[in-house]
Amino acid sequence: MVSFEPSEEQQMLVAAVEKYASSDLRTASHEAEENRELPKKLVGKGWELGVLQASIPEAYGGFGEHSAVTGALAVEELACGDLAGALAVMAPSLFAIPILLAGSEEQKKAYLPKVIEGAWNPYTAALIEYAFDFDVNDLQTHAELNNGEYVLNGEKAFVPFAIDADVILIYAKCDGRTQGFIIPKNAAGLIVDGEREKLMGLNALPLYRLKLENVKIAASNRLGGTLGHDFEPVLASMRIASASAALGVARAAFEYSRDYAREREAFGVKIAQKQAVAFMLAEMRTEIEAMRLLTWEAAWKLDQGKEDAFTEAYLASTGAADMVMAVTDRAVQILGGHGYIRENLVEMWMRNGRGFAALTGLAIV
Repeated sequence: MVSFEPSEEQQMLVAAVEKYASSDLRTASHEAEENRELPKKLVGKGWELGVLQASIPEAYGGFGEHSAVTGALAVEELACGDLAGALAVMAPSLFAIPILLAGSEEQKKAYLPKVIEGAWNPYTAALIEYAFDFDVNDLQTHAELNNGEYVLNGEKAFVPFAIDADVILIYAKCDGRTQGFIIPKNAAGLIVDGEREKLMGLNALPLYRLKLENVKIAASNRLGGTLGHDFEPVLASMRIASASAALGVARAAFEYSRDYAREREAFGVKIAQKQAVAFMLAEMRTEIEAMRLLTWEAAWKLDQGKEDAFTEAYLASTGAADMVMAVTDRAVQILGGHGYIRENLVEMWMRNGRGFAALTGLAIV
């Protein structure tokens, strides 16, 4: 029998993350969205919670063991506070977790301690491509081996903190499969667009495009070493993180609209007592709980090394993308005209929720 009862350590971590998310991220989210900037102290405080550090073994400078379930719990709480803030705090995971999961021993020893020891630094990764037919398993960015070096060409979009990162993990098609390459910012031919992406949501998170024009790196910079790595565990971890973040956004919208419905009166009664509103709230809660169980199951199977973990992770991410859009849309409906006002957070959550269909690669657990 499978139990999803969090351990004592997980409960302590979740409690600390929830306090930070509700007291710090949530209260700063509206202003950060409007100003298109997250306060550095806010991100630094989230980093000090040690979510990533607790996923890295002591041998590489951390103080725990990697667990997709623990990561899923933490990401949901962070995203319930604010999605942009959550993705910012966890941005170094985009670089560190793939190295932990798929890197060579030399890469783990060389990079992991640098990432997690000390203050937050903008380590990041680039997976998404700006293409209508974007497929993580059939990237347009490609890498070819030439005279002992890999030569990379292509373009990437939605890369967090790319302009400030000293090193970026960039994914490319190599020998017919998706592979990661560790590329320093000063590599010749790596061009980061100085203008930030302009999106419907996530305006507080700095996202950039970058180009690779005959970027040459040593064969040892291929993730996993010269023989490469299996991309499936990395992708599954990304999808579980995306589903967990969607759960957080959906939960925030549900709780906000539920509390509003309990207080708002129309024709002498609370609108929560009206059948149409009550049914919407019930459906929202049901969909959230169903997707949470699917996401936790996928995370558990990934931790246990189950063969169907990758399928479960895909189902969780696609299901959660649909769920968060439906839940946030209903939250706006429940608030009526107030839901369309910028000062109410539900409209931001709906805008953020719409992006999950394209956000794979912005979070990893």
